[in-house]
Amino acid sequence: MIALHERYKALLIDLDGTMYHGEIPIDGANLLIQSLREQQWSYRFVTNNSSATPEQVAERLTRMGIAADAADICTSAQATAYYIANNDPEAKAMVIGEHGLRQALTGQALEIVEEQPTVVVQGIDREYTYEKGKRAVQAIRAGAQFIMTNPDLLLPTSDGLIPGAGSIGAMLQAASGKQPVIIGKPSRILIQYALDQLDCDAEDALIIGDNMLTDIRSGQEAGCHTALLYTGITTPDNYSYYREQAECEPTYVYADLHELRKALNKQQ
Repeated sequence: MIALHERYKALLIDLDGTMYHGEIPIDGANLLIQSLREQQWSYRFVTNNSSATPEQVAERLTRMGIAADAADICTSAQATAYYIANNDPEAKAMVIGEHGLRQALTGQALEIVEEQPTVVVQGIDREYTYEKGKRAVQAIRAGAQFIMTNPDLLLPTSDGLIPGAGSIGAMLQAASGKQPVIIGKPSRILIQYALDQLDCDAEDALIIGDNMLTDIRSGQEAGCHTALLYTGITTPDNYSYYREQAECEPTYVYADLHELRKALNKQQ
């Protein structure tokens, strides 16, 4: 069997459920990233999170003892802004979202407006109100494009599961009658954005994650191989269920980050 370092040029690594649970690092996360850096693997952390900037994500990882720089991070907010800027650089964006999404849009020189948008951009918004929803639905029904950063219905927090961007998006879809362009996993758009950052073709990249419905499914959508970890949502007990729901299978399965680190070791 060919070694992983001989088969792949780059790694796309999920965060929540793969590197950490909430504010708690998963056992072996720091050792994995230390090893990847020492062995000069090309990689990006790829997250559906649209609320935080790359700098904030990197700071969070660093606090947990996991080495990270802002340049290592690819968020759904960044990919959303990049997608809009490349398809309509003159877009006027109405935003339902938080600081990370707004910063990503302005970083691509996109105009943020409150009235008469050409695009409604929606991510997680923990200050979401009925008024915001009303204006977004009216804009979408009037012809504005609808773009959703990610379809995650729930987010894990220290207080348990809370509604995610996908839950807000479900309301906007139901009221507007329009389907959004989805940027984050399992869409291939976020994956392609990360691949472009690494200058890597899909067939030369390995996606690593714990969620069959997002991480592993995104690999199939983008044409990448995948490595499933039993560190988060998917477990040996529910694997069959999630395989059926995701309608795909991972290329590799590892029990934990220690097993993955050994498999990625270039010195074996």
